[in-house]
Formats: sequence, structure tokens, C-alpha cells
Amino acid sequence: MVSGALLVAGTTSDAGKSALVAGICRWLARRGVAVAPFKAQNMSNNSVVTADGGEIGRAQAMQAHACGLEPSVAFNPVLLKPGSDRSSQVVVRGRVEGTVSARSYYARKAALLDVVAAELAGLRERYDVVVCEGAGSPAEINLRATDIANMGLAQAADLPVVVVGDIDRGGVLAHLFGTLAVLDAADQARIAGFVINKFRGDVSLLTPGLDRLGVLTGRPTLGVVPWADDLWIDAEDSLSAVADGVLGRPAAPHGSQWLRVAVVRLPRISNATDAEALACEPGVAVRYVTEPSRLLDADLVVLPGSKATVADLAWLRRTGLADGVVAHARAGRPVLGICGGYQMLGRRIADPHGVEGGEADGLGLLDLEVEFAADKHLGNPAGTAWGEVVRGYEIHHGRVVHTGDPALLTDVASGEPEGSDAGVVLGTHWHGLLENDGFRRRLLRRVADQTGRTGFRPAPDTSFAARRDAQLDLLGDLVEEHLDTRTLEHVINHGTPADLPVVTSGLAGSPA
Repeated sequence: MVSGALLVAGTTSDAGKSALVAGICRWLARRGVAVAPFKAQNMSNNSVVTADGGEIGRAQAMQAHACGLEPSVAFNPVLLKPGSDRSSQVVVRGRVEGTVSARSYYARKAALLDVVAAELAGLRERYDVVVCEGAGSPAEINLRATDIANMGLAQAADLPVVVVGDIDRGGVLAHLFGTLAVLDAADQARIAGFVINKFRGDVSLLTPGLDRLGVLTGRPTLGVVPWADDLWIDAEDSLSAVADGVLGRPAAPHGSQWLRVAVVRLPRISNATDAEALACEPGVAVRYVTEPSRLLDADLVVLPGSKATVADLAWLRRTGLADGVVAHARAGRPVLGICGGYQMLGRRIADPHGVEGGEADGLGLLDLEVEFAADKHLGNPAGTAWGEVVRGYEIHHGRVVHTGDPALLTDVASGEPEGSDAGVVLGTHWHGLLENDGFRRRLLRRVADQTGRTGFRPAPDTSFAARRDAQLDLLGDLVEEHLDTRTLEHVINHGTPADLPVVTSGLAGSPA
């Protein structure tokens, strides 16, 4: 039986930590191991609402599903949600505990280390294995004194560490060696080995470098994970790769025509993953856009969520995208706003409590007025829309104080209307609405009718949940097939091998 814990660290952000943790979790869960994910501190505006009404990073929800578990605040006790380049909202155990600057956050980290250590200890009591994900890179030694997510957590919780590097960025062997070499002796003693991610080509060409890395560090490379085109759903740090590019791997249409979707990539975009369900549909090409010309050939324009709605609305106007969205709607072509994007489509956003430090006129495409409340609203509602049963989740400060438009859906629990359906302009506060297969098909049919795409036919059998589950299985397959799972299991069970060398320089040709 596998029993223990592991921390997966990365040479950089987007090195593949989230995916590797999910893959290890899936591999263990398929073997009958009771496994749970953990990320002490995440910085992301992609979040979900747990069953107990808390908020965690979406990557940890994805990893929970890989384990066969429902998301829990225990899996991500500290979440930072950037509202600007200099400040972030702090969510602790699922609840907002104020806003901090990068510098003022340091003062809070000692207390937060106690929080994350307690949550991790509780998980280790309840599960056979806990697979932890680091944050950023442990090579950020300027932050080591207050670290609670990488080597600081590894030391506090006695965790073995595996470091993953992304070969697609170039220089991966130097990244792996350098990450180890900049650490002090105590932290180096926790590094058990390396994993290389996103490799393309003949792996034998990499072998001499891996052999040399082993000589220089005294540590093995546990595997080389190949590039997998099909992995894109719930990729937390993927926006930089798809900005102004097509999201996912669109299949050929069922009919004779495509639908083209433009998702505005707001500077503080949140829950951008709402668009992924559309990108799963055959014949639907979803593109993130950052300038007005990209809207010209779009059938549907989506304004997604935002962590800084008023500031992002001002950005829309500065870039000319606001005029482009309005022109699109006035030409009778559909627009969908989700959460912050929904609020932007209205007449007015009021901010009496200074939640975002200002108020603004909206785009005026909906008869809607919104007011920011001091407290954030979180929920996992269910409802009906266009004859379909739907579920979603809510994460927002904005409250609708007036609407003159027909409702998009009805909340089952309260019986209250939600969202707006003004013909070609639609809006909702519910994230995840597009993950409901029946609703999504009706939306696509409606968009095709409104834009004259008579040759487009929605696929009758696309299941977003099945697509996500298939990706988790693929991650588990990659771990099982391309990692030295025997050594990995030994590290999880017994920790980092003792007496590993301390690396000071690679020039001598062997570990110091």
C-alpha cells in the first residue's frame, strides 16, 4: 500500500506542476489508494465554490476530481486573487480576509504557515497519500524566509520534493540544476529527483543530458513526459499561450459551417475556463481576443468574468473593444456576459462600499444596474433555463438592484429570476453555465440562427464532463507510462533518500 506525501515543485510557473499533481493523483486513485491534492497557497483568479460554500483555486478542484473527490477548502487553504499588479484579495480557508499588497502580505505569512500546516496534517490523517503542489518556483530564494508553499512547507511538514521543468521553454537542464543549486543544504536534502515535461521528439537524444544531470546532482530524473496536444481543459496558466489564438483542439463541424466565438481577454480575467465548454464542441472555434479587429468575423462575443470589473471596463474603452462589442450587438449579433462581463453590459455599476474604488457607466446593452456589496456572494445554485436543468457557481460582489430585461434562468431553490435575456444580448452571474450540455447546445443553435449560420449543426452527444474526465485519465496514463513509478512510490512511502550530495557548482564535474 502506498502511504505518505509528496511535494511537486517547479522550475517556473506553468512548468506543469498542476498537471503532474493531477496525473499522480489519478494514477494512485486508479490503484485504489485514498489520495487527496493540496496546494498551500495559490495565486489565481480561476476559482470554484466548494460544497461548504468556500472558494478555492480551480486547479485544486480539478485535482480533487482526479482523486474522485469533491472540492474542499482543505485542498487550498490560502488563495490570492490579484485585483491589480500591486494588490491581491486574500482568501483563507475559503473566506475573504482582506486585501494585501505584495509587501504587506509578508507580515501575514507566519500565521498562514500554521494554517496550511494544520490543514495538511488533517488531510494526512484522513488519506493514505497527499500530493502537494508548490507555487511558482523554490528557486525564488528572495522569498524563502517567508515561504509557505515550497521548501518552507516541505521543511515544516517533512515532505520529499520532486522538481518538474518545462522543456518547451528551453534550457530545462540548467533550470533543474540551478533550482537545486541555489537552495541551502537543508532544502537540497529534500529534493529527491526531477521530471521533465512537454518533451517532443526522440527521447534518446536527451539521455546524455539526463545522465550528466544525474552526475552533477546525485539525483535521478524520474521521467520525461511527452507533449500531449489533448491537454488543455482546466490548464490554470494557459492564457498566455492562447491569447489571440484558438482555444483547445476544435473538431470539424457536424454541418457545413463553423461558429466563431471571440472571448475578450480582460487584463484581470477571472474564471476564463468558462469558455472551455464551447471549445469542446465540434465546429466551434473559440479565440481569446485583445483588440477590436478580432471581433469583426465573430458570431458570438463573450465578455468573461473579471476580478477588477470597473478597471477592466475602462480598459475595454481605451482599447476600442467596448465600441466593437456595442457595434456587434447593434448589428444583431449575439453577446454573452458572464459575471463581471455581465455587469459591464448594463447601464450602471455603483460602488458605495469602495470594493473596487470607483463606479462606472456600463455599455448600456442591458437594462441593468449593479451595486457592489461589501461581502462576496458564493454559491452553487441550480436552475432551469430554456427548458433545461442547469447548475453553476457564483463568486461576485455585484448585486443586481434593477433589471428591466427578461430573465435568462430561474433559480430552483429561491424561485427567483437570474440573468438577462434581451434577445441578442445575454448575461448571467453564474459561472459554469456553459458546462451544462443541453443549455450549451441550445445557445449554439440560437447563435447560429441569429447569425445566419444555417449550415451549423450542434453535435448531439458532446459531454463536457466526459471530456474533462478523459483528460484526467490521460494525465494518469502519462504518469504510469513515462515516470519511474516504482521509485516515485518509494519516495512517497519513505521520503527523500538520505545522504544526497549538496550541490555548489557543476564545474568540477561531480557533486560537491
